[in-house]
Amino acid sequence: MLKMIVKRSIMMLGMLLGLLVITFTISHIAPGDPVALAAGPDATQEMIDQLRQEYGFDRPLYQQFFAYVGNIIQGDLGRSIYTTREVAQDLFKYFPATLELVIYSILFAILVAIPLGVISAVNQNNWIDNAIRILSSSGVGLPMFWLALMLQLYFALELGWFPLGGRLGLMTDPPTFITGMYTIDALLTGRIDVFFEALHYMVLPALALSFPAIASIIRVNRAEMLETLGLDYITNAKAQGISRFRMIGLYALKNAMLPTLAIIGLRFGWMLGGTVLIESVFDWPGVGLYALQAVTASDFEPVMAVTLLLGAWFMLTNFLIDIIYGVLDPRVRKLA
Repeated sequence: MLKMIVKRSIMMLGMLLGLLVITFTISHIAPGDPVALAAGPDATQEMIDQLRQEYGFDRPLYQQFFAYVGNIIQGDLGRSIYTTREVAQDLFKYFPATLELVIYSILFAILVAIPLGVISAVNQNNWIDNAIRILSSSGVGLPMFWLALMLQLYFALELGWFPLGGRLGLMTDPPTFITGMYTIDALLTGRIDVFFEALHYMVLPALALSFPAIASIIRVNRAEMLETLGLDYITNAKAQGISRFRMIGLYALKNAMLPTLAIIGLRFGWMLGGTVLIESVFDWPGVGLYALQAVTASDFEPVMAVTLLLGAWFMLTNFLIDIIYGVLDPRVRKLA
């Protein structure tokens, strides 16, 4: 197990270095002059040159890269030209909102998708199975931003059940900052009304973000359940008169959960990248919206920092899934 952890850690460090090289190169060869944009239309060439020197953009590209890597090792992600704040400070402010949205989305996806996958497999090829398969196919095929807009138009504008966007109402004071996640901070500070209001604002963006994950988890869980239900030990359990509920819930689902766990981990990582679209539609103040504003302003430092954060999160999620796999299935440790 230790050998597996060390090997996966070395691989993750190599991938992070590759991600650094790619993001730095792409962001610095993209068209546009962020320094001129930050200086404003009335800035003189001397002012632009001074600002460029202040941010280090006057140095050769390779020197900028080595300086950037050295700063990251020290925890310095640079300074945003657009907000004029430290990027690490901005991420500390915006990341909890994104993390809260992703956590609620994946929990909702798990609670909905696993039971539907089991029901679909148990009722193979009848109308229940066909309906669930149509749902899973729709989740894979529907564009996330289109679904978000449709949810807004119907449930927010037409029915008025949910707000159009944001995390809290304009007249509501956020809870005291502890974790940055409003629902948790509201509970910790005893503001139950703010907790339910934050949940109310989260329903539509979480539903839109979770829909592709629901579809993927259903498909994988259904396929694994069908394979497991056809194995000899399930047939033996039937012959021994074990109840159908116990046979499906205790024996079949337990073995089918290993591949399902893998797709849950992957979707948990992918969701952070998907928040860029969801946050822009619902005006959710997280790292996705922050990255979109940085891209619009050609602000290199935040773009690279957000890309590095999302990439590191995805790699860490896969690393943890590999470790859990190794704990649950000894065969994985032997292959490592």
